[in-house]
Amino acid sequence: MRLRPRSIRARDTLVAAVIAAIVFGITAVGVDFAVRSAVKAEILQQTQVEGRRASGGVRDGTLANPIPDDTNGRVRIQVVEPGGLVTNATPPARGEPPVSRLWPPSNLRVQDYIECQGGWPHRECFVIEAIRATTAPDSVVVYAASPLPPHLVNGLLETLLALAVLMLVGVVAWITWRVVGRTLGPVEAIRAQLAEISATDLSRRVPQPGGEDEIAQLARTANATLDRLERAVGRQRQFASDASHELRTPIAGLRANLEDASMHPEDNDLRAVVESALRDTDRLESIVTDLLLLARLGTGGTSVQERLDLAALAEAETGRHPFTRRVTLALDRDVPVRGVRMQLVRLLGNLLDNAEGHADSAVVVAVSREDGAALLTVTDDGPGIAPADRERVFERFTRLDAARSRGAGGTGLGLAIAREIAHAHGGTLRIEDHGPGARFALRLPLAVDRPDGSPGMREGRPR
Repeated sequence: MRLRPRSIRARDTLVAAVIAAIVFGITAVGVDFAVRSAVKAEILQQTQVEGRRASGGVRDGTLANPIPDDTNGRVRIQVVEPGGLVTNATPPARGEPPVSRLWPPSNLRVQDYIECQGGWPHRECFVIEAIRATTAPDSVVVYAASPLPPHLVNGLLETLLALAVLMLVGVVAWITWRVVGRTLGPVEAIRAQLAEISATDLSRRVPQPGGEDEIAQLARTANATLDRLERAVGRQRQFASDASHELRTPIAGLRANLEDASMHPEDNDLRAVVESALRDTDRLESIVTDLLLLARLGTGGTSVQERLDLAALAEAETGRHPFTRRVTLALDRDVPVRGVRMQLVRLLGNLLDNAEGHADSAVVVAVSREDGAALLTVTDDGPGIAPADRERVFERFTRLDAARSRGAGGTGLGLAIAREIAHAHGGTLRIEDHGPGARFALRLPLAVDRPDGSPGMREGRPR
């Protein structure tokens, strides 16, 4: 069965515990090996010294009987004849059977090894050095044997190391659980708060911890996203309210005229009723068309763009526009931009309609280069727009008091559409200081040719 932690905290704790178990396990194996090697080396060295001293005494004929015990019983020495008879030994080994049955051959007179006797838990292991005194067939063998410490024989060392590993793994797991829990606590608070936020209440914000770490940045980003979402939903609701209000008026007028004509046909001029209905229908069609255009611009869909001369485009559109005011053109040639022709025509047409509706006597259309961008301005000599209203006029269905008449105010979407088109082309549209009247300034990136000859746009967004 595969373990699948259901939280980052549990997963990280499990991973830390596994890594700690591997690291501490390898360390424990190394410690066990090092302890065993060090203890065995020390015991073997002492055993070799005593065994070789006794072997020298056998060869010289100077070995006392019994053999003197200089190690207080730590090293047992026996002299064994062929056949297994012990002829001499240290006091602790007297009367004992030979410590080992291994008989070194004449070509390998000295052998060091470990030999164990008995079963667990009474198991004993000895470090033994067997020395054949001479190469003669009937040579005696001197055995020197030192017992290994019990903790190296009965598994106590391994048990202690295993317990230490388990304890350390537990400590690491506990620390990881606490640290990850403390780290992810703000994340859980953010998650819980986000789960409670709904479309009907976007004013709530996630708790924002101090500092500059990733979690603090996540909280700030989440709150900034909620700010943008709240503003977007607010605009959407306001737009839906304004749209329904704008559509309700022509629909109500159309219905009233048709009901009156239906109930009193003899008192109504059929032609006048039809003409009024057509006017209301035209207004509905204009509003719906503008709404669809705004929707398409808002989706950021791709349209085929082409290289255009902004001055030529402005000259052509101004020539087609029916003006009742004096129009002056100030056009610098060779101001190339890239864009969708019909959208830029619509943008310029909306600006010209706005200028025509508010100018007292004259409108000025100018095209030039400024700070590496294409600049188109449409200026009228009308009453102008107060600085407090210069952004509000670009909102959808916004009409200032001077333009409240629907007969002259259009659908209320013209300037909103113009700004959306400007943004869709990487540009800006804003109202600049000018007196008297109002000046709308459109800035677009200049079109440039890349080194490979393909068209492109100058990097950087117009300011």
